[in-house]
Amino acid sequence: MSANEKISLEQAELLRFITAGSVDDGKSTLIGRLLHDSKSIFEDQLSSITKTTQKRGMEGVDLSLLTDGLQAEREQGITIDVAYRYFATPKRKFIIADTPGHEQYTRNMVTGASTANLAIVLIDARKGVLTQSRRHTYLASLVGIPHLVVAVNKMDLVDYSEDTFKEICKDFASFAAEFNFNSIEYIPMSALKGDMVVERGDQLPWYQGVTLMGLLENIVIDHDVNLEDFRFPVQWVCRPQTEELHDFRGYMGRVESGSIRVGDAVTLLPSGLTSRIKEVLFHEAVTDQATAPQAATLTIEDHLDISRGDMLVKTGDLPHVTTEFNAMLCWMSEHPLDPKRKYLIKQTTKVVKAKISKIDHRVDVNTLEHETVETLQLNDIAKVTIKVQQPLVCDDYQHNHATGSFIVIDESSNNTVAAGMIVLSDG
Repeated sequence: MSANEKISLEQAELLRFITAGSVDDGKSTLIGRLLHDSKSIFEDQLSSITKTTQKRGMEGVDLSLLTDGLQAEREQGITIDVAYRYFATPKRKFIIADTPGHEQYTRNMVTGASTANLAIVLIDARKGVLTQSRRHTYLASLVGIPHLVVAVNKMDLVDYSEDTFKEICKDFASFAAEFNFNSIEYIPMSALKGDMVVERGDQLPWYQGVTLMGLLENIVIDHDVNLEDFRFPVQWVCRPQTEELHDFRGYMGRVESGSIRVGDAVTLLPSGLTSRIKEVLFHEAVTDQATAPQAATLTIEDHLDISRGDMLVKTGDLPHVTTEFNAMLCWMSEHPLDPKRKYLIKQTTKVVKAKISKIDHRVDVNTLEHETVETLQLNDIAKVTIKVQQPLVCDDYQHNHATGSFIVIDESSNNTVAAGMIVLSDG
């Protein structure tokens, strides 16, 4: 790789995506095909999986072995955890999360999907849309993934039938309409044979759309980040108190959304005090603007009492400040929710004591029906009401992922027991 190619790759945009589907739909084979056909695997890796394939008495190369990193997974023939893989093409960098298909690993899929720009839901062309397909689509929508790709795999086993593909697309679209994806794309493919993954192949002349790789390289994701509402949770108050910087007071953190310029009026929350931006600093360089998701140090014109967990926002564009809110909660602990005890909630840079005061309903992730329950078990997803001891500064999750998400921590063990998405409206 030349020096110019290295610089170009460093500057390339990063796309995070997940693969999901039912057992044996071909997720691991698809990822292996993407890595293999885009020349993103090393010779020793290819040699290793070729030998393993031969030991199993199979012909060719079992590309699914590229993603089954754990020996236990290989022996069982299933993927049981979120396997992250990185690869790149001249156009873009990619991080793939291969998520398990079983219902009992719902928390794993939520974890893998939480930072994704795009979800690939695989459907076996022989089986069509299954209950698991609906579950994975619901979970992708729940965590706010904006783009969905429906990959109708194993087309080689239905003689590359256009009618079969169209019927599956129609069936999928009939229930997916209720979800708020920015885009849904349908691609027929054979991950095993390689048709329509990286190369077009010769078996699908009736399909005029792009290959999966073509879509991944070119789909526009720059609007996936909220660039309108400035949100700056303070991580650290910087006071060097050196001879040179005796009076310096800077507020360090990351711009979670929006942008800010020198001179902009800002409001400090939850106090409601106001000031203006005096300086924007990156490391030691002074600039006039910071944009999400940049880390920066801000100084303001007035001396305000600011500490970690406070948030700077633009005056006139205020989020919610509340001690009670609704949320969709994914329970991730093997220990059930205890409605009588208090937990810690970490939202942006703030940690507060909280109580889950009400479980409105649990969602059956297979049927999407609402159920009445007294507690939450591992992998349960429910709408709950939460009360916190100190005000939280937040937005609706669907509007702003950064300020609308949180985790629940068991105070005694310090383990994360749940992940939540704030719901401030019924829309």
